[in-house]
Amino acid sequence: MGIRFAIAVLALAGWMASVSAQAQVVQGGLELRWGDPAPGPGDRRGPAKFQAALVLDGGARIPLDPDQARRGAGDLYALANRRVAVQFSGAKSSAGGRRIEAIVPADTPDSARAHGLTGKSDGVAKATLGATRWVTVACRFSDIAEEQKPVGFFRDQYGEGAGELGHYWREVSYDGIQLTGSDAYGWFALPHPRSHYVTEEDGEDGEDEADLTALFNDCTAAADAEVDFSQVVGINLMFNANLDGYAWGGGRCTTLDGADRCWSSTWNPPWSFNNLAPLAHEMGHGYGLPHSDNSDGDDDTYDNPWDVMSDSWSNAVVDTTYGARPKHINILQRDRLGWVDAVHKRTIAAGSARTRLAVDYASLPLPTEDNGLADNIRMLVLQTPQSPDPYRGTFYTIEARRPTGDYEGALAGDAIIIHQVGSDYRYEAESQDSDSPPADRADNEGSMFKVGESWTSPDHLFNVLVESKTATGFVVVVGGRPRQTGGRGPRRSR
Repeated sequence: MGIRFAIAVLALAGWMASVSAQAQVVQGGLELRWGDPAPGPGDRRGPAKFQAALVLDGGARIPLDPDQARRGAGDLYALANRRVAVQFSGAKSSAGGRRIEAIVPADTPDSARAHGLTGKSDGVAKATLGATRWVTVACRFSDIAEEQKPVGFFRDQYGEGAGELGHYWREVSYDGIQLTGSDAYGWFALPHPRSHYVTEEDGEDGEDEADLTALFNDCTAAADAEVDFSQVVGINLMFNANLDGYAWGGGRCTTLDGADRCWSSTWNPPWSFNNLAPLAHEMGHGYGLPHSDNSDGDDDTYDNPWDVMSDSWSNAVVDTTYGARPKHINILQRDRLGWVDAVHKRTIAAGSARTRLAVDYASLPLPTEDNGLADNIRMLVLQTPQSPDPYRGTFYTIEARRPTGDYEGALAGDAIIIHQVGSDYRYEAESQDSDSPPADRADNEGSMFKVGESWTSPDHLFNVLVESKTATGFVVVVGGRPRQTGGRGPRRSR
């Protein structure tokens, strides 16, 4: 381990010297990690955290500036846990590091594009389909003996019963993925106390910092004799004490059991693994999904209770075994992972003729000969004209949601939900709110568009009327540019 680390350090030093005077293209695995704070009193939370890094073949990690990485990739999240090529400029950024010019996939047959950096990511994540086997590894710090849950608890979380992860991911993906073969192991003793992995800062403004790489390396090494990591897609790490106040989800690019690749990964303290909703949230990050948000413009990304990738806790069904259950994922993120078939998706460009469409509830199963459901739309996309920068375009998604079922039963209402996507290079969905100002949390009437109500997009390119309700959703009418009678914000009328 020491020799490999030394080699990695030398490789990183050599790379830094080589780019000091000229631009350079460097390949490696792209690690993206999201940190999610524990809910505090009154449901207050700290800010979300986000880290990006390029992992070189020798194991060295090059931290990437998140904003530069988003701009350079176009759609950074589509490249999570993949091999990429990064072009660094010869000039330094204002922060002092090397500026990122472009990030493109390097794991596709179009290798010339990766080496030549002729364009950015195409905005399409690799589909996540079929068997996605996860393994839970529970580890305890050498100075903390408590084991909050037996290993059987973690194993049973992967089950196929209502309120269990196998059942949840099968339902939310329209049976696109399965967790068959997922298992749990532990508790394994870490070689060091918690203080070795978590740096505690003093003072009101100080922030603890968890060494996620060391936690991953030591926990998987402790379990290596029992677990064949080469056979799994994702690794859920469970720790028996608080980390840095956050649960983390994303990726880890390394070599395990002879396999050299990026694993979907999560780092969970007890408050996270005791509830299925935050655990599913972190697994979503492991699949490369970013946060969602609402449209109130603040820096709180946890105020959209229509999506487990935003607010895991509010409007959640709760059971006595696994606590808060995860609600579904918004339709954009389902589509990004390849779970929405083309027949259930429709795109309407700005300036198109007035169009009437039936939009079925996103929570319904896919149509079969037995259930009698029609091939209606589940995802409606309103596409704005491309801006001069094609990776800064905005679009809107429309879906139907209602409080029903094992995971959606506590939603705020039965309505059409609209999200805006694409601002500031972030492929993060922001729920739209007709209230002025927008509510702090999107469980208000302003975020739910019901029969007789209409919405005008902030750019005034689209008007959406919820015309009627059906047994399986709503009929909406999408028109072109409406006559402008108000301000620039979204408007509702009856």
